[in-house]
Amino acid sequence: MGTRRLRAALGAAVFLVIAPGTVVGLLPWLVTGWQTGSTRPVVLIAVGAALVAAGCAVLLYAFGQFVIDGLGTPAPPAPTDVLVSRGLYRYVRNPMYLAVLAAVVGQAVLLARPVLLAYAVGVGAAFVAFVHWYEEPTLRRRYGVEYDEYRERVPGWLPRRPRTGRPRARAGT
Repeated sequence: MGTRRLRAALGAAVFLVIAPGTVVGLLPWLVTGWQTGSTRPVVLIAVGAALVAAGCAVLLYAFGQFVIDGLGTPAPPAPTDVLVSRGLYRYVRNPMYLAVLAAVVGQAVLLARPVLLAYAVGVGAAFVAFVHWYEEPTLRRRYGVEYDEYRERVPGWLPRRPRTGRPRARAGT
């Protein structure tokens, strides 16, 4: 592993613990103590566990893409050198945020704690605001037309299969 990639991996690991670790781990623990609410059917336990596992797996994979494909981290002070648009980022622009929300909702279902659903709504609103007011303008400045074209091809929040061929022209353009 080259020096740049090693620095990116270490930076990404630190950021993973600090940011998503706090949102998915520390804050839900402070709210619930990992204590379950009411009894729930085994199917809900399985669904909750699957959402937590999927969220964590997607989060780790997306962090890895930032290190390998982007030679950087998701942390604003150490951004990628290259716009990450492969892998999960072919389907949705914000897989990390969606992964965090899946993990929190999974915890709500697994623990039968509705307070975590309310927490997920607040976290989701904060993510949308952060993306709109900070992340997208920053990416537009950093990557220019490349980001605009990526944004045109790939949805922000609802994953879909990648478009093939040339992008369609918008009406009136």
